[in-house]
Amino acid sequence: MATMHVPDDIRTTPATLGSRPALLVEPLGQPRGGTILYFHGGGFFSGSPRTALSVTANLVTRTNLRAYSVDYRLAPEHPFPAAIEDTLAAYRALLDAGEDPATIVFAGDSAGGGLTVTTCLAARDAGLPLPAAIAAFSPGLDATRTGASMTTKAGVDPFFTREGLDRTGAMYLAGQDPRQPLLSPAVCADLTGFPPMLLQTGTDELLLDDSTRLATRARDAGVDVILDVTAGVPHVFQAWAGTLTEAVDALDRAALFLTQRLPRE
Repeated sequence: MATMHVPDDIRTTPATLGSRPALLVEPLGQPRGGTILYFHGGGFFSGSPRTALSVTANLVTRTNLRAYSVDYRLAPEHPFPAAIEDTLAAYRALLDAGEDPATIVFAGDSAGGGLTVTTCLAARDAGLPLPAAIAAFSPGLDATRTGASMTTKAGVDPFFTREGLDRTGAMYLAGQDPRQPLLSPAVCADLTGFPPMLLQTGTDELLLDDSTRLATRARDAGVDVILDVTAGVPHVFQAWAGTLTEAVDALDRAALFLTQRLPRE
């Protein structure tokens, strides 16, 4: 993670959101109104707001929004649904502090990209108003691992193997049936009423069909959805914004998507 590019024109401050630590990431100048609620990746067993800082900070500098990155509990000590409980509590804390849901957007990568969707499902089930938009980078959206890309991209994906995903996924599942909306939204979630969604993924990913199938479910539910697939790039390629031109371009598109869904100032 030390090799990833983090913009200089941000400040970071330890914070608490809900019941969990968080990292507040802000532009150096006066931010525009609104908040990115960010969920880091790491397969639900690793990672932190610091390991996701390249993507979070690049979104902050491009949108001029502040971001809270949530340090949710991790497996195997804290399996499903601990992560969702923490991210939902963080969202509820923003609402309780008086933030308008129309000025809050969810963003996340990998497992955290999955949390953007499952936290929204949990918020809807809890009767909470939904955020203005979702941006998910290489999201993990299917704990059943039944997407065709799990086979067709085997040996192509430089990041994951099926065996590795099965091993780490078992830590989070802890014996739970993966075929349920909060674990496999690409397979069995009802996305009716969801906010606009941006799903960014790469053609070389085992998890490619997590995004393609969720996009189909979203479309069928009448949701405004953009499926943004980049050729020849690895999992969460956006984190290499200082190295890959494709990462810079994808983050530009994500920032435009998010700001267009917030109230004009």
